[in-house]
Amino acid sequence: MSRLTNKARNNRSQLAAKTTAKSTPNSVGTKLYPQLVDKTVTQTRQDIAKWRTALNGFNNTDSPSVYLLYNLYATILDDALLTSQIENRIQDSLGSSFNLRKKGGDIDEELTETYQNSELFNDIVTQIINSRFYGHSLIEIDWKKDGQNEPQLKVDLIPRQNVLSKTGVMLFDYNEDKGVKYRELPEFGTWILEFGKPGEKGLLNKAVPHALFKRFAQSCWSELCEIYGIPPRVYKTDASDPAAVSRGKKMMQDMGSAAWFIIDTTEEFEWAKGVNTNGDVYSNLMTFSDNQNSLLISGAIVGQDTKHGSNSKEETSQKLLTKLVMADMALVEMYMNSKVMPALARIGAVPADYVFNWEISEDLQTLWDRTVQALAFFDVDPEWIKDKFGIEVTGVKQNAVPIPGTNLNAADYFFT
Repeated sequence: MSRLTNKARNNRSQLAAKTTAKSTPNSVGTKLYPQLVDKTVTQTRQDIAKWRTALNGFNNTDSPSVYLLYNLYATILDDALLTSQIENRIQDSLGSSFNLRKKGGDIDEELTETYQNSELFNDIVTQIINSRFYGHSLIEIDWKKDGQNEPQLKVDLIPRQNVLSKTGVMLFDYNEDKGVKYRELPEFGTWILEFGKPGEKGLLNKAVPHALFKRFAQSCWSELCEIYGIPPRVYKTDASDPAAVSRGKKMMQDMGSAAWFIIDTTEEFEWAKGVNTNGDVYSNLMTFSDNQNSLLISGAIVGQDTKHGSNSKEETSQKLLTKLVMADMALVEMYMNSKVMPALARIGAVPADYVFNWEISEDLQTLWDRTVQALAFFDVDPEWIKDKFGIEVTGVKQNAVPIPGTNLNAADYFFT
């Protein structure tokens, strides 16, 4: 890895000193996040009809309303599988290393180490990737002080319920029309950054029906277990006798938690005849919904059960997921270099003309196989072998084992 010169390091230190002493330009401008009105989101039953209503509000050109759809997104993210699939893609990118370097120059190791595991870059990368799932992300960068620590740059996500991306308006209260055109603010592009395409609904919109079907199937299956696993109890007595009814009521309450009811001796109760099932119909619907959301987010059914899965299918699924992660990383790199790095340079957090690049990891197994094949025709530097594979080469081994198919032993073969 290339290293910066002492002069570059001194410039980096001077920049850091200027940055910490610099007042926040946003302190005299317009801060969006503190102006938002906190809202209590009530958990209500969601169904396909409410999804259609939310879509109509989102697509309304005269008076768009996006909060219903994004509140619905928050509800379906209670689904464990859907959340895990999204987290797989985000965490794969967050777990990868990146470099910060001057355009066409060497890697700034000190600056890279500073931001590699920083909350600032982690939050920015997360919201860039989230723009694929939600369609849009609007963030605000600001200096914030945590206790006695020095002020640091932090990221606040403007709640998507408050952002009308098609018109470029941020609503202070998403139930009202009062807001600000954030793209016309002087802070936009420096302290306020936008990712994604205006008007996009994101992948989560396609996941909504399957997540709702799964919730419905779970509810019905639970009800089936309650009814047939612990059937209700029936107590017949003289309904005109208050003492008998009271005695029967106390008896049923003391017997357990199963549902019960009291009817008159002259009344009859019968179970309706339905389809005999042990819940397979609900299990199949839940499996179908999980598979569809897995295909949507990961490109394949990742982590399939042992009945339908296999090692080869799992390997193929992981390869497809890796391709999607690589696409996410390419999206992050594009936004980082086109929007984030120039903004941080104007703030003073990084030097000008610095670029963001992911550190491409090598496939050591493939590289080793190619190295072994090349040894028959070329000399290979033992120091390179040590640095790349961690193999300490101390010299030529005597009485080495012959290499099959050649007249050379292992040492001669290696250094030929």
